[in-house]
Amino acid sequence: MTVKEAITRKKTFNTAGLCFPDKHYMVNPLKRMQEVEELIEQELYFTLHAPRQTGKTTYLHALALKLNAESKYIALVVSFEEAGYRSIPVKEANDKLINSIYQFSLLQLPGEFRPESPAGKHYEGIKDYLQNWATNQVKPIVLLIDEIDALLDDVLISVLRQLRSGYQNRPKHFPSSVVLIGLRDVREYKAKIRGNEQSMGTASPFNVKAESLVLNNFTKQEVVELLEQHTAETGQVFPGEVKDEIFRLSGGQPWLTNALARQIVSKILADDYSKAITLDTLKEAKTQLILRRDTHLDSLIDKLKEDKVKNIVQAIVNGDNIISDVLDDDIMYVRDLGIVGQTDPLKFGNPIYAEIIPRIMASAIQSTIPEEIQTQWFANDDGSLDMEKLLKEFQEFYRRNSGAWLDRYEYKESAHHLLLMAFLQRVVNSGGEITREMALGNGRIDLLVKFKKQEFALELKILRDKYTIEDGKKQLGRYLDRLGLKQGYLVIFDPGPAEWEEKLYYQEMPVGDKAIIMVGL
Repeated sequence: MTVKEAITRKKTFNTAGLCFPDKHYMVNPLKRMQEVEELIEQELYFTLHAPRQTGKTTYLHALALKLNAESKYIALVVSFEEAGYRSIPVKEANDKLINSIYQFSLLQLPGEFRPESPAGKHYEGIKDYLQNWATNQVKPIVLLIDEIDALLDDVLISVLRQLRSGYQNRPKHFPSSVVLIGLRDVREYKAKIRGNEQSMGTASPFNVKAESLVLNNFTKQEVVELLEQHTAETGQVFPGEVKDEIFRLSGGQPWLTNALARQIVSKILADDYSKAITLDTLKEAKTQLILRRDTHLDSLIDKLKEDKVKNIVQAIVNGDNIISDVLDDDIMYVRDLGIVGQTDPLKFGNPIYAEIIPRIMASAIQSTIPEEIQTQWFANDDGSLDMEKLLKEFQEFYRRNSGAWLDRYEYKESAHHLLLMAFLQRVVNSGGEITREMALGNGRIDLLVKFKKQEFALELKILRDKYTIEDGKKQLGRYLDRLGLKQGYLVIFDPGPAEWEEKLYYQEMPVGDKAIIMVGL
């Protein structure tokens, strides 16, 4: 592949903004949400939600283009983000939203299908504006409102009430179908105007019999289809094992899928299509992506500062149970954000999130680990890692530093585990990796430390009761069976008042055909 050919290639893996078929490899967005058109045909109002960068906006524009091309509807995609700040008065917000509808129509619709210009006109709110538009059109209007959850407080309440009020006049005098699109499901939105004074109530045009729709991640077949588009255009093959691993690492999350592929093709291999794509190339791409922390990953990390996110994330890291109905909405929230998956028990949304989230949580700790704690301290003469020496050094580090960290650390509930993970990360960074397995309610975190050709299995548990250690031995035994290893480390954190002389121990014991090394902290 010559430089000229690389420069003139049309398509890329897109990681920013709308996807365009002539510029980007893309999964057919209309196939991802076929039920939407059925709801529009039934003149329903409903919601569509999904985490950031899952293809919502690309889907909306593809849908609007299709509906307009079929000439049955007037379809318009609008964004309400312009009025999405807390201090904006309701009247000013309505004026901004009306202007947004008009401005978007200039870009998407022929003149005869647009609403009238609001310049010099007076409207009480978007209800009047939409009513005027629908009344003066022969074809029914489909309004696709993106970023609906950018609106806050009274402004959001005002918009929902106006849409509900106009709902009964559809399709002759109000949009035939309205779709609200955002990060969260607002179908049964319970926002308050002021504290507990007044709520939306239950009557809502969005309370349709059909479930509120979720734009899911790519299926494995869709990931394969996306990658094979690159092969068809360039001849550069993603081998089967690489396709499988891209799907496993990303969980089908659209941005991560594209980002991994783009990192391999354009960054690591520099658009040289004669070079082979391998699992090692993918491993390097994953590491670079995590260390670089693009906007997508940074926006995810920002959410960790919110208490309701922090509580769930810490529980997953610890393997704790959550037994409070109060947290049901918090669980829905972190699922809507894509931080955790839709399955039970709660786990992080994909292996990349499972790696980067604890890394970020532990970053403040890692930055304070003494500079001399480096790989060479714990390397044998042949370059292999001395895990016994490493863990015994951590015991001393933990004894000296855990008190201060546990008192002032932002993630107090998971500080024990994060201290060890930060310490391990510092040591293995230059020649290995750490795979973390965490889930709500399993009472543990499983770590697999890979260093060159070595593999070390660690199970981390907090001493809760008299069953902790025995449960840990059984759980670690099962983990070792799964990994095909004969030796593992059971790390027990004791938060109780016992003296350090009792808490700190390092002893090996046989359990069946396995050697389990107990590490007390």
